[in-house]
Amino acid sequence: MSVLPYSAEVEIVLLLASPVHRYEGRPADGPLPAVGEESRAGIEVRAGLGIVGDRHFGRRAHVQASVTVMNAEVLDRVAAELALAHPLDPVATRRNILLRGVDVDALRGATFSLDSGDGPVEFRAHRPANPCAWMDVVLAPGAHRALRGRGGLRCEPLTDGMLRLGAATMRSSVQPVVTGAARPDRPARPGSPPGSSDRRS
Repeated sequence: MSVLPYSAEVEIVLLLASPVHRYEGRPADGPLPAVGEESRAGIEVRAGLGIVGDRHFGRRAHVQASVTVMNAEVLDRVAAELALAHPLDPVATRRNILLRGVDVDALRGATFSLDSGDGPVEFRAHRPANPCAWMDVVLAPGAHRALRGRGGLRCEPLTDGMLRLGAATMRSSVQPVVTGAARPDRPARPGSPPGSSDRRS
């Protein structure tokens, strides 16, 4: 178990394990039917293998990408940006773990753990989990583009353990970016009035 110096309180709002790839073929044809219950109250994670019962479990090609983690608050922002009258379906993202409380995309390259009461489960965050064209069909038109750069991360489980829905503690090798926190002021540009800062995004 790594020494992870930073911590943040988060909420696990979705745990998904699906034995099948449902987004195959042409998006216009719609997803394949679900096999059993995909959204779980708890999941078992195995080091180097993934989530027990999930489609990526134990597959060599997915050793460093067997668990996808995403910030659920991104879905709220995308729904607002697209002016939708309804929330986006988190299950449709096909991400395994959705969290509230930290910017998951800012953890790229970091080691982090989640502890929902059964002890910490440690992961290494690798490459982005880029959204695909299916998002325009299963979430909302425009969701594919809107999710670019904030679709979460593909992670490698480093330890065995259990995760459950609800409050959890994240520990990380880097300082987590707490979502909703105000951005620090940027240094004033030359020629800016005293006390001003560049807030352009």
